[in-house]
Amino acid sequence: MILKRHSYFLIIPILLLIPFIAMQLSDEVHWTLLDFIVMGALLLILGLTIEFILRRFKSLKKRLVFLLGVGFMFFLIWAELAVGLFGSPFAGH
Repeated sequence: MILKRHSYFLIIPILLLIPFIAMQLSDEVHWTLLDFIVMGALLLILGLTIEFILRRFKSLKKRLVFLLGVGFMFFLIWAELAVGLFGSPFAGH
């Protein structure tokens, strides 16, 4: 399936439905409105950054390097916010 330009505006709410539905089915998932806003912003920034990289760099090697770097940074931020990987004041507990 080929995604059209700016399809992440549709994908983000669908991804945010996963924790919303999990909250309805389990007591182990506790997201506040702020959690949804922060994750929505992170996903939007990720999507815009990926689009920028794909438009800016034509070399496959450069694209892969930058996309892997952005993906790694996204997962580090996500892990820090979720479980406090580094113990910053933003860590969720």
